[in-house]
Amino acid sequence: MTESGGRHVKVGPVTSQTTLSAGEDEVVDALLALSRVFVGMAARSLASLDDDVTLQQFRTLVVLVAHGPQRVVDLAQELAVTSSTATRMCNRLVRKGLVAREERPEDRRAAWVILTARGRELVGEVMRHRRETIATLVADLYLTRPLALAATLGALIEAAGELPEPQWRQRWEHPPAATTGTYDQLNHA
Repeated sequence: MTESGGRHVKVGPVTSQTTLSAGEDEVVDALLALSRVFVGMAARSLASLDDDVTLQQFRTLVVLVAHGPQRVVDLAQELAVTSSTATRMCNRLVRKGLVAREERPEDRRAAWVILTARGRELVGEVMRHRRETIATLVADLYLTRPLALAATLGALIEAAGELPEPQWRQRWEHPPAATTGTYDQLNHA
């Protein structure tokens, strides 16, 4: 188990010695194939934007929606990149107007990275596109036990340390005032 951004993520090292049952091995293979589907879907949803945003930059925006303003060092840890890589990525996102930096009175040494109104709109656009695409796939499946599948996927999401979709969507649609920062307030004025 590792700690990431104040959350505990139940992910351990994967080795050739990891023993899985035949059924578990099939689940891993299916999830690997599904991850390729979702990466392709993510890439297509980003390619449809007017903004030139990479997958890693978009992940940064998603982390900011889920966890609110972050110091660059905390973002780096959450994204599993070096601080210098996170700094360069944030610089690009600042230039694109998707995030801003803000000093906090309680910690003037560190700049906090804040999602701007434009960044929040971009995340919403991408997530709406993805939801429509996934809904089309699900509708074509004719699932016999959709709630059982949803519960299984929910357990996987929890094990990975991610927010369930309803919680994530709530944070995107209605961010607490303390997480939007002064830059965002200026954008809405």
